[in-house]
Amino acid sequence: QVQLVESGGGLVQAGGSLRLSCAASGRTFSSSAMGWFRQAPGKEREFVAVISWSGGSVYYVDSQKGRFTASRDNAKNTVYLQMNSLKPEDTAVYYCAAATPGALGYKLNEYDYWGQGTQVTVSA
Repeated sequence: QVQLVESGGGLVQAGGSLRLSCAASGRTFSSSAMGWFRQAPGKEREFVAVISWSGGSVYYVDSQKGRFTASRDNAKNTVYLQMNSLKPEDTAVYYCAAATPGALGYKLNEYDYWGQGTQVTVSA
C-alpha cells in the first residue's frame, strides 16, 4: 500500500510560480518512478511529467517543457513539481502518482497509486 499526499496548490496570477509537493509513504518510494498529472474541469486527466526512481530521467509533456521542473528527494520520500510562468490554462487539480514497477511512462494505467490532488488556479 502507498499513500500519497499532495500540497502546495493555490491561487496565483498569470506569470507566477508554485511548487507542488507530494509526500509518499508505504511501498519503497525510492524504487518507484513518480508521475504528475492534472485534470481541468470537464477534461480528462492528462500527463504532466514523470521522474525516474533515481531522479536521473525526467520526461515532460511538450507544452510544459521549460516551465515545469520535476524533482525528488528520496531521503524525504517527497517528489516536487516546480511550476513557473503559469498560465490560466494551467488551472487544474494536480495529482501525483506512483508508477508500477518498471514503468516510466505517460499513460494513466502505468500508475497504481494516486494522491487526492491539489487545486491550482491561475488568474488572468
